[in-house]
Amino acid sequence: MLERIGNCRIVGEIGSGGMAVIYKAIQEPLERVVAIKALKPSIALDSQFAVRFEREARFMASLQHENILHVYDFVKDGDSMYIVMEYVQGVDLYDLLQLTPSLPVEVAAIIALQVARALDYAHYRGIIHRDIKPANVMISHQGEVKLMDFGIARDHALSDLTETGTGVGTPSYMSPEQILGDKLDFRSDVFSLGILLYQCITGRKPFLEDESRTVMQKIRLDRYQSPRKLVHSLPSSMERLLARCMEKLPANRYPSTQVLIDDIVEFLAGRVSINHNARLVMYLRDVGVVGPAEADAVLTAGVLRTPRSAPQDHGMVQAAVLPFAGLLFCAVLAGGGIQASAGRFSHRNEPVEADAPLSLSRAGFLRVVAEPWADVVIDGELALTTPSAARIPLSPGKHYVKLVNPFYQEHTAEVVIRTGDTQVLEARLRPKHTASSARAAKP
Repeated sequence: MLERIGNCRIVGEIGSGGMAVIYKAIQEPLERVVAIKALKPSIALDSQFAVRFEREARFMASLQHENILHVYDFVKDGDSMYIVMEYVQGVDLYDLLQLTPSLPVEVAAIIALQVARALDYAHYRGIIHRDIKPANVMISHQGEVKLMDFGIARDHALSDLTETGTGVGTPSYMSPEQILGDKLDFRSDVFSLGILLYQCITGRKPFLEDESRTVMQKIRLDRYQSPRKLVHSLPSSMERLLARCMEKLPANRYPSTQVLIDDIVEFLAGRVSINHNARLVMYLRDVGVVGPAEADAVLTAGVLRTPRSAPQDHGMVQAAVLPFAGLLFCAVLAGGGIQASAGRFSHRNEPVEADAPLSLSRAGFLRVVAEPWADVVIDGELALTTPSAARIPLSPGKHYVKLVNPFYQEHTAEVVIRTGDTQVLEARLRPKHTASSARAAKP
């Protein structure tokens, strides 16, 4: 194994494919963990593979987007080529689907939304990915989704690397026009993303080879099985979204990637009331990809609260850290000194933690599980919105909790918090309009 590449010290090999080897390394001047994709020595530098390798580096370096893997450097050293890129600790979608073949529909939609945003950014710059598949989608332990591998991408401004009438890509995820070798535009990537989303939701690909037809023939000629026959609870809006993505004729698909994004956002709006990254972290924790402690470190933050009955300090610092944004707000000094006291919740979905370690060592915690969902109001102030895996830090003593959902009856409770303990409050909210009152309203 190599020991160094440029200014990077190799830590170990983390993957290998037909064309390249992936290493984990430390970029020593910055002490930054990176991944290095090295072209295998058996690949000649004047081959088509090497040209694609260099083109991938150029494409990815030009695409600075949060949902696209970042490239830091490209190195040519003698007969070798290396791409130095962002290291993501996580799992690719292919491995996740091996572990759990189907995903909750909202989790699948969140992943598809992030991929669609990456594609929209690339499409705006005239770049077609042409190889959308689970192995090219990475999900980090922080719930970030990254699109990878632009090795066969095409730029409208550059010549293609394939002959007319030949298709490139992964057969099971190719569009009909890609199979035929026709000229492609963004709608080919939309078709492939529809296949990926269908697989995530149903646990199977929409087009499967059998004795009568190859998978490419089925993509071109056959209708896929309705996803609602495989997932009976699938909302009709998602079924329509999938159908529009996988229309045989490009003209019948989404008119832009942004319109697809808008439809996914609308689908998620009424179903996921927390940060999308947090929802992915919760799912990775539930299936064992991320350990409970690591997930808790990502999801849980908060300031120590004091019960209403406790005296308040004269000087107060209200501090909060917005989850995933890392913005620190501090204010208020009074009486000639600054004293950290009971903080306030600063974000709707996740509480945050910005008090001194000594204060947190006295804290207890509250975790709330409410069906179907609720705003959690503690001592008169909004703490978070369920579903959430966050533990809410509270000072010892009695606290008053109210669960609010506009379509359900309010649920109130008293909780007693003890230092170091975690209390769990579970509640199933009752609809405001019961069946009997609904019947009484009928003539």
